[in-house]
Amino acid sequence: AKNLSAYQRKDGYLEGNSCIVSWCLGHLAEYAPPEIYNEKYAKWQFEDLPIIPEVWKVQVSEDKKKQFDVLCGLINRADVAYLVNGCDAGREGELVARWILKIAGNKKPVRRLWISSVTDKAIREGFKNLKDGRAYLNLYAAAEARAEADWLVGMNGTRALTCRYNAQLSCGRVQTPTLALIAAREQEIKSFVPKRFYTLTTVSHGMT
Repeated sequence: AKNLSAYQRKDGYLEGNSCIVSWCLGHLAEYAPPEIYNEKYAKWQFEDLPIIPEVWKVQVSEDKKKQFDVLCGLINRADVAYLVNGCDAGREGELVARWILKIAGNKKPVRRLWISSVTDKAIREGFKNLKDGRAYLNLYAAAEARAEADWLVGMNGTRALTCRYNAQLSCGRVQTPTLALIAAREQEIKSFVPKRFYTLTTVSHGMT
Protein backbone atom coordinates (compact mmCIF):
# COMPACT_ATOMS: atom_id res chain seq x y z
CA ALA A 1 0.00 0.00 0.00
CA LYS A 2 2.85 2.35 0.81
CA ASN A 3 4.44 1.77 -2.59
CA LEU A 4 1.14 2.56 -4.29
CA SER A 5 0.50 5.64 -2.11
CA ALA A 6 -2.64 4.10 -0.62
CA TYR A 7 -2.55 5.69 2.81
CA GLN A 8 -6.21 6.25 3.62
CA ARG A 9 -7.19 3.50 6.04
CA LYS A 10 -10.69 2.05 5.76
CA ASP A 11 -12.42 -0.97 7.30
CA GLY A 12 -10.60 -3.91 5.69
CA TYR A 13 -8.63 -2.00 3.06
CA LEU A 14 -6.45 1.00 2.25
CA GLU A 15 -7.24 3.51 -0.48
CA GLY A 16 -5.27 6.02 -2.52
CA ASN A 17 -6.04 8.36 -5.38
CA SER A 18 -5.78 5.67 -8.04
CA CYS A 19 -5.91 2.33 -6.30
CA ILE A 20 -7.31 0.23 -3.46
CA VAL A 21 -5.29 -2.32 -1.51
CA SER A 22 -6.97 -5.08 0.47
CA TRP A 23 -5.98 -8.49 1.78
CA CYS A 24 -6.99 -12.06 2.45
CA LEU A 25 -6.71 -13.93 5.72
CA GLY A 26 -5.34 -17.20 4.44
CA HIS A 27 -7.97 -19.22 2.60
CA LEU A 28 -11.13 -17.11 2.74
CA ALA A 29 -12.95 -19.80 0.76
CA GLU A 30 -12.84 -23.59 0.96
CA TYR A 31 -14.55 -26.66 -0.42
CA ALA A 32 -17.83 -27.27 1.39
CA PRO A 33 -18.01 -30.14 3.92
CA PRO A 34 -19.95 -33.33 3.06
CA GLU A 35 -23.14 -32.31 4.88
CA ILE A 36 -23.59 -29.37 2.49
CA TYR A 37 -23.93 -31.84 -0.38
CA ASN A 38 -26.36 -34.08 1.49
CA GLU A 39 -27.80 -33.72 5.00
CA LYS A 40 -27.32 -37.43 5.67
CA TYR A 41 -23.55 -36.91 5.71
CA ALA A 42 -23.87 -34.94 8.93
CA LYS A 43 -23.85 -38.37 10.58
CA TRP A 44 -20.63 -40.29 10.01
CA GLN A 45 -21.46 -43.75 8.64
CA PHE A 46 -19.05 -46.18 7.04
CA GLU A 47 -21.62 -47.35 4.50
CA ASP A 48 -21.88 -43.82 3.02
CA LEU A 49 -18.24 -43.88 1.93
CA PRO A 50 -16.68 -42.90 -0.35
CA ILE A 51 -18.19 -39.42 -0.67
CA ILE A 52 -17.29 -38.04 -4.10
CA PRO A 53 -18.98 -34.75 -5.12
CA GLU A 54 -20.20 -34.60 -8.71
CA VAL A 55 -19.95 -30.80 -8.70
CA TRP A 56 -17.58 -29.18 -6.21
CA LYS A 57 -19.04 -26.43 -4.02
CA VAL A 58 -16.87 -23.61 -2.73
CA GLN A 59 -18.00 -21.60 0.28
CA VAL A 60 -16.68 -18.73 2.40
CA SER A 61 -15.16 -19.73 5.71
CA GLU A 62 -17.54 -18.63 8.45
CA ASP A 63 -14.86 -16.97 10.59
CA LYS A 64 -13.58 -14.95 7.61
CA LYS A 65 -16.88 -13.80 6.15
CA LYS A 66 -16.41 -10.17 7.20
CA GLN A 67 -13.23 -9.73 5.15
CA PHE A 68 -14.76 -11.57 2.21
CA ASP A 69 -17.70 -9.16 2.24
CA VAL A 70 -15.20 -6.28 2.16
CA LEU A 71 -13.42 -7.80 -0.85
CA CYS A 72 -16.68 -8.59 -2.63
CA GLY A 73 -17.79 -4.97 -2.27
CA LEU A 74 -14.47 -3.67 -3.59
CA ILE A 75 -14.38 -6.09 -6.52
CA ASN A 76 -17.80 -4.93 -7.66
CA ARG A 77 -17.26 -1.21 -7.09
CA ALA A 78 -18.23 0.78 -10.16
CA ASP A 79 -15.01 2.83 -10.16
CA VAL A 80 -12.75 -0.26 -10.17
CA ALA A 81 -11.60 -0.92 -13.75
CA TYR A 82 -9.46 -4.01 -13.20
CA LEU A 83 -8.12 -6.19 -10.40
CA VAL A 84 -4.61 -7.22 -9.43
CA ASN A 85 -4.05 -10.63 -7.85
CA GLY A 86 -1.20 -9.97 -5.44
CA CYS A 87 -1.47 -13.23 -3.48
CA ASP A 88 1.59 -15.44 -3.00
CA ALA A 89 3.44 -16.23 -6.22
CA GLY A 90 2.57 -19.92 -6.32
CA ARG A 91 -0.16 -22.51 -6.59
CA GLU A 92 -1.90 -21.74 -3.30
CA GLY A 93 -1.82 -17.99 -3.83
CA GLU A 94 -3.51 -18.49 -7.17
CA LEU A 95 -6.23 -20.61 -5.58
CA VAL A 96 -6.92 -18.13 -2.76
CA ALA A 97 -7.56 -15.28 -5.19
CA ARG A 98 -9.42 -17.25 -7.84
CA TRP A 99 -11.98 -18.66 -5.42
CA ILE A 100 -12.70 -15.20 -4.05
CA LEU A 101 -13.16 -13.80 -7.55
CA LYS A 102 -15.35 -16.76 -8.49
CA ILE A 103 -17.72 -16.41 -5.53
CA ALA A 104 -17.82 -12.63 -5.91
CA GLY A 105 -18.94 -13.05 -9.53
CA ASN A 106 -16.08 -11.01 -10.93
CA LYS A 107 -16.32 -10.04 -14.61
CA LYS A 108 -13.44 -7.56 -14.68
CA PRO A 109 -9.96 -8.13 -16.14
CA VAL A 110 -7.41 -9.59 -13.73
CA ARG A 111 -3.69 -8.91 -13.75
CA ARG A 112 -1.13 -10.91 -11.81
CA LEU A 113 1.54 -9.48 -9.51
CA TRP A 114 4.26 -12.13 -9.46
CA ILE A 115 7.01 -11.36 -6.97
CA SER A 116 9.09 -13.49 -4.61
CA SER A 117 10.30 -10.63 -2.43
CA VAL A 118 8.39 -7.94 -0.53
CA THR A 119 11.08 -5.28 -0.58
CA ASP A 120 9.95 -1.87 -1.81
CA LYS A 121 12.03 -2.27 -4.95
CA ALA A 122 10.59 -5.70 -5.80
CA ILE A 123 7.03 -4.50 -5.26
CA ARG A 124 7.48 -1.42 -7.46
CA GLU A 125 9.11 -3.47 -10.23
CA GLY A 126 6.38 -6.09 -9.95
CA PHE A 127 3.65 -3.52 -10.50
CA LYS A 128 5.51 -2.20 -13.53
CA ASN A 129 5.45 -5.72 -15.00
CA LEU A 130 1.98 -7.05 -14.23
CA LYS A 131 1.04 -10.19 -16.14
CA ASP A 132 -2.27 -11.16 -17.73
CA GLY A 133 -4.12 -13.26 -15.17
CA ARG A 134 -5.20 -15.72 -17.87
CA ALA A 135 -1.58 -16.87 -18.20
CA TYR A 136 -1.93 -18.66 -14.86
CA LEU A 137 -5.04 -20.73 -15.58
CA ASN A 138 -3.06 -23.98 -15.55
CA LEU A 139 -1.58 -23.10 -12.17
CA TYR A 140 -5.11 -22.54 -10.87
CA ALA A 141 -6.20 -25.90 -12.31
CA ALA A 142 -3.30 -27.60 -10.51
CA ALA A 143 -4.27 -25.90 -7.27
CA GLU A 144 -7.88 -27.06 -7.58
CA ALA A 145 -6.73 -30.62 -8.29
CA ARG A 146 -4.61 -30.51 -5.13
CA ALA A 147 -7.55 -29.15 -3.11
CA GLU A 148 -9.86 -31.88 -4.42
CA ALA A 149 -7.30 -34.56 -3.57
CA ASP A 150 -6.94 -33.16 -0.05
CA TRP A 151 -10.72 -33.16 0.41
CA LEU A 152 -11.25 -36.67 -0.95
CA VAL A 153 -8.46 -38.24 1.11
CA GLY A 154 -9.10 -36.21 4.24
CA MET A 155 -12.87 -36.44 4.41
CA ASN A 156 -13.17 -40.09 3.37
CA GLY A 157 -10.05 -41.36 5.11
CA THR A 158 -10.82 -39.63 8.39
CA ARG A 159 -14.42 -40.86 8.43
CA ALA A 160 -13.39 -44.39 7.46
CA LEU A 161 -10.78 -44.67 10.22
CA THR A 162 -13.02 -43.07 12.84
CA CYS A 163 -16.01 -45.29 12.02
CA ARG A 164 -13.98 -48.48 11.70
CA TYR A 165 -12.06 -48.11 14.96
CA ASN A 166 -14.64 -46.09 16.92
CA ALA A 167 -12.03 -43.48 17.82
CA GLN A 168 -11.19 -39.95 16.75
CA LEU A 169 -8.61 -40.59 14.04
CA SER A 170 -7.57 -38.30 11.22
CA CYS A 171 -6.14 -38.94 7.78
CA GLY A 172 -4.65 -36.49 5.30
CA ARG A 173 -2.96 -36.52 1.89
CA VAL A 174 0.20 -34.94 3.33
CA GLN A 175 -0.25 -35.53 7.05
CA THR A 176 -0.52 -39.33 6.93
CA PRO A 177 2.52 -40.24 4.77
CA THR A 178 4.62 -37.64 6.60
CA LEU A 179 3.65 -39.16 9.94
CA ALA A 180 4.46 -42.61 8.53
CA LEU A 181 7.97 -41.44 7.60
CA ILE A 182 8.54 -40.09 11.11
CA ALA A 183 7.17 -43.24 12.75
CA ALA A 184 9.32 -45.49 10.55
CA ARG A 185 12.46 -43.50 11.36
CA GLU A 186 11.65 -43.56 15.08
CA GLN A 187 11.26 -47.34 14.90
CA GLU A 188 14.66 -47.64 13.17
CA ILE A 189 16.26 -45.64 16.00
CA LYS A 190 14.58 -47.72 18.72
CA SER A 191 15.57 -51.04 17.12
CA PHE A 192 19.15 -50.02 16.39
CA VAL A 193 21.71 -52.61 17.49
CA PRO A 194 25.36 -51.46 17.77
CA LYS A 195 27.85 -53.47 15.71
CA ARG A 196 31.61 -53.59 15.89
CA PHE A 197 33.27 -51.87 12.99
CA TYR A 198 36.84 -51.22 11.91
CA THR A 199 38.57 -48.37 10.17
CA LEU A 200 41.54 -48.78 7.87
CA THR A 201 44.53 -46.52 8.22
CA THR A 202 47.41 -46.56 5.75
CA VAL A 203 50.80 -44.97 5.89
CA SER A 204 52.69 -44.42 2.65
CA HIS A 205 56.28 -43.41 2.09
CA GLY A 206 57.01 -42.03 -1.29
CA MET A 207 58.76 -39.32 -3.18
CA THR A 208 57.45 -35.80 -2.67
